[in-house]
Amino acid sequence: MKDRTRTNSVESERAVLAGLLDRDAAEVENPLDELAGLAETAGAHVFAEITQRRDTPDQTTYLGSGKVAELKMLVERHEADVVIFDNDLSPAQTRNLEKASGVKVLDRSELILDIFAARARTHEARLAVELAQLEYSLPRLKRMWTHLSRLKMGIGMRGPGEKQLEVDRRLVEKRIHDLRQELAVIHARRERQVAARHDRRTVSLVGYTNAGKSTLLNRMTGSSELAEDKLFATLDTRTRRWKLPGWGPVLLSDTVGFIRNLPHRLIASFKATLEETRQADLLLHIADGSSPEVDRQIAAVRSVLTEIGVDETDTLLVLNKCDAVTDPLRLERLQDRYPHAVMISARSGDGIERLREKASEALARRFHDVDVELSPANGRLLAWLDAHGEVLSRRFDEERVTVHCRIPGSLVGRINPEEATVRPHTTADMAPPTLQQAE
Repeated sequence: MKDRTRTNSVESERAVLAGLLDRDAAEVENPLDELAGLAETAGAHVFAEITQRRDTPDQTTYLGSGKVAELKMLVERHEADVVIFDNDLSPAQTRNLEKASGVKVLDRSELILDIFAARARTHEARLAVELAQLEYSLPRLKRMWTHLSRLKMGIGMRGPGEKQLEVDRRLVEKRIHDLRQELAVIHARRERQVAARHDRRTVSLVGYTNAGKSTLLNRMTGSSELAEDKLFATLDTRTRRWKLPGWGPVLLSDTVGFIRNLPHRLIASFKATLEETRQADLLLHIADGSSPEVDRQIAAVRSVLTEIGVDETDTLLVLNKCDAVTDPLRLERLQDRYPHAVMISARSGDGIERLREKASEALARRFHDVDVELSPANGRLLAWLDAHGEVLSRRFDEERVTVHCRIPGSLVGRINPEEATVRPHTTADMAPPTLQQAE
């Protein structure tokens, strides 16, 4: 795979942004704002933008012929090195656009993959990004390996080029297979690690990239994790202890941020990283309340949560950066649209105590605080309560043991009434657990 002259990186390159908008889509003041943020995060310098509204993309160049000619003029005028599309392109469309513009063309997925590659720090994150990049690149080998185009494919010359392409393809497929196996081992290990925390309640921060999840983690746990005003500053899961009223310490995890049209192959590759989200007792959906695109961002996150199968997990919407909303009318409209959301500022600390209370209430809705009376000889049921609930205290008498525990409401009905008596916990029955017992 040598002599590869085309690179995915756009660092320090001059860029022109392009996008195709649906003709019926609502008017947006700056439709390529997010793409510009992604390009700048990747290190590119944006000099111009071009958009077109049409019902369906052109099969050969995605944009219409007139817009392609206009794109070429912009590239020449600004001496651009790369054109970045806010859409996903087919290999043929990318190849045709590169011929027409004379410069490298990247689509949205390729740009996001490039950012992930630059920001991956741990071994697991690097493996996940490499897998996603190779799966993206596999159908595009002919375009990416430019040494093949220099081989004449006429009579007597077909062999070398075709053989080289097939060798490249087999090498990529072999590497994809190896990466999938290695990530499967990591995912199985992560599942065991998360399952081993069954005696602790877990809360996971999810949300659009750059919504302030890492800043909120630092605010609520006193940690000092990296929190930058950049897209995808966090790619690896970080878990810290967070004290909640009535629960003692719970485990709070910060995860990779989501984005509109997040590449599916990237979601699959980061399956192990998202395991904390899949196993969480409660999700705190952090949204940037100051963003004019907050509604679309909330919808995008909900779409990804559905895709990874956690849309039924209890979720508390948290509108962050509300101190940056200077228009009182806009703030009021936000409250009207999301009446159950908690409005906070992770930077200043406003609303954090209310968030703690709401999170505690949300956990209480899922878990029942009960006393279970059973025979001390029923070791099987005692072990089951330990495995599936949070045992806060035990009280023994001559014939019975009373276990005060918190257990998911869906499991309460599984306790056989012939083996045990279950009733809501009251302070009259048993003294409330101390902080040490809750821990």
